[in-house]
Amino acid sequence: MPTSTAPKKAKTPAAPKAKIIKSAPQPPVVDLSMVDIQGQIRVVIERVSPELDGGRFPIKAVPGDIITVEADIFADGHDYVSARLLYRAPHEKTWQEAPLHKLENDRWTGQFAVLQMGRYQYTLEAWVDHIGSWQHELDLKVRDGQRVTSELLAGAVLAEGMGHRAGGNVADQTELYRVAGLFRDEAAYDEAVTIALGDQFHHWAETYPERQHPTRYAQNLGVEVDRERAGFSTWYCLFPRSASRELENGAPKHGTFKDVEKLLPRLAGMGFDVLYLPPIHPIGTAHRKGKNNSVTCLPDEPGVPYGIGSAEGGHDAIHSELGTVEEFKHLIEISKNYGIEVAMDLAIQCSPDHPWATQHPEWFKKRPDGSIQYAENPPKKYQDIYPVYFETEDWQNLWQELKRVLLVWASWGVRIVRVDNPHTKPFGFWEWVIAEVKKEYPDMIFLSEAFTRPKVMQQLAKLGYAHSYTYYTWRTTKAEITEYMTELTAGEMRHYFRPNFWPTTHDINPYILQSGHEAQFLIRYFLAATLSSNYGIYGPSFELMEHVPNPGKEEYMNSEKYEIKHWDWDRTNKLTYLITLTNRIRRENAALQQTNNLTFCRIDDDQVLAYMKTTGNNRLLIIVNLDAYNRRAGMVQIPLWQLGIGGDQPYTVHDLLTGAQYTWKGEWNYVELDPYMLPMHLFRIEV
Repeated sequence: MPTSTAPKKAKTPAAPKAKIIKSAPQPPVVDLSMVDIQGQIRVVIERVSPELDGGRFPIKAVPGDIITVEADIFADGHDYVSARLLYRAPHEKTWQEAPLHKLENDRWTGQFAVLQMGRYQYTLEAWVDHIGSWQHELDLKVRDGQRVTSELLAGAVLAEGMGHRAGGNVADQTELYRVAGLFRDEAAYDEAVTIALGDQFHHWAETYPERQHPTRYAQNLGVEVDRERAGFSTWYCLFPRSASRELENGAPKHGTFKDVEKLLPRLAGMGFDVLYLPPIHPIGTAHRKGKNNSVTCLPDEPGVPYGIGSAEGGHDAIHSELGTVEEFKHLIEISKNYGIEVAMDLAIQCSPDHPWATQHPEWFKKRPDGSIQYAENPPKKYQDIYPVYFETEDWQNLWQELKRVLLVWASWGVRIVRVDNPHTKPFGFWEWVIAEVKKEYPDMIFLSEAFTRPKVMQQLAKLGYAHSYTYYTWRTTKAEITEYMTELTAGEMRHYFRPNFWPTTHDINPYILQSGHEAQFLIRYFLAATLSSNYGIYGPSFELMEHVPNPGKEEYMNSEKYEIKHWDWDRTNKLTYLITLTNRIRRENAALQQTNNLTFCRIDDDQVLAYMKTTGNNRLLIIVNLDAYNRRAGMVQIPLWQLGIGGDQPYTVHDLLTGAQYTWKGEWNYVELDPYMLPMHLFRIEV
């Protein structure tokens, strides 16, 4: 019997092993919404000038000034770039535009004029100039002999876009639409190419630009425009108590505001337009200082005007021996008839008798024994003065009170304030109070009397001071004057620091003038009046060349700060004559009404300084012999290339001080100055 066998079970095929495919590494996903990038913007704007501290502070100007702005502006690739300077006047919301022109290496420049007081703003905008790029590319291809039919079709779109933006200019709009039609018309090819490459098409491109994806500079920068006197002024300082022409029992009689009024014709005749008065407030009696800062004060001694405050009142009161508030207001009004403004002196300090000392003792620093700390500037001690303590817990009320004082003065008619030692008060206070006062009185001018470290002086100027005292008093050599003036007029300081030059002050009797040598006074005066558009003198003391020092110090012996002086107001001398003549020349020549228009000229003598000041066609050459004791002569180089005078062209130099005229030719010309005659020339160059 056959054996039966079961069929064998088929083997299940093994599942194929899965292939592992390694994928290429994927880039990380970047969320572009989280990145400060606008992908279609291609233009960069940087290194804008002027720009103070990243736009933190405004630059300074007066009405009529031209503001020149520069910036680096560039884009990727080879496309053309267009840019505009945007600016707007105070309280305007709409931006006006001025063109920006390319200098070199992607540096651009433009200008706008400021015409009124207040805070102007400016910024910049730039974009890739597709129209200009198209026109440039078209020009290259045409020059190469290529037919540019396709390019003209692209140009038709650009022309239509300009026509649309022409808006209300119907003539331009109509013409641009006609040009777009020509660009599409093969039969008008030659005419179309001529138009596309012509100046008119370029003008349309400038007038109706295609601003796709523009870059706007991140900052709106500021220009603080002060009134005209901030840019050009001539100051005269006098103590009203020394204004009387009379004697009383053989001693100087205490002057009054009415005595000051009698001096106005004299001051106006000499050409001064600002009359600056040291403090005119009641003077304390506690610890009152006597003659030459003596701690012993005799009964008939008047005290120091800077020891402010008594039972009569404080900073908002008038010293009764000078007159009344009404009489002071009358002085302000009558001064205007002579073209003179009265400037007051803000000294934030008090005598122990000041009302604040009893009403607000928290405004003063106390010693450990509870007594108020008087002022010190070691080794000097000012026992008659309490400095105000700005770190008081009650600082807000203190600030408001000082603002109130300034507003009271403004209500009297005061529009110029000279501030004593502002560098010893907080920066924040000055920024706040100047801005607050100018909200109500935008024509207010503040002068900073800060002889301190450079950065502190500069910060005060940035914070709002229209004028600043300077180091001029101590810059006496040719090298020092040249270096300092270059710093003031050629660097960043020229945008915000307005120097006010004083040869002396009632606090400072500089060593260079302590000999009393007449020529030295002439030189120091004349440099101040011609280097800076703003300058001042310490009144009759400087006029009469008072010079006797407190031994070993830059101070006056028998200083007027501590006593009443009897001046001979009718006396004149060579310095009086030079002051009067120079002030007249300053008024008649616009070049002397600016400070930053200065160019030094080469003359190979370290005792002779030569410089030019030019404004338009008013071109002045000034040469000063700094050696007050010896005649000096040399050849001065005139920068003819700046004046537009040819090398072989004769020109006249007219000395405005003496009336003499000379015909010069070429760059190098001879000058000679005798300090015992007149140690300076003031030439007007006439072609």
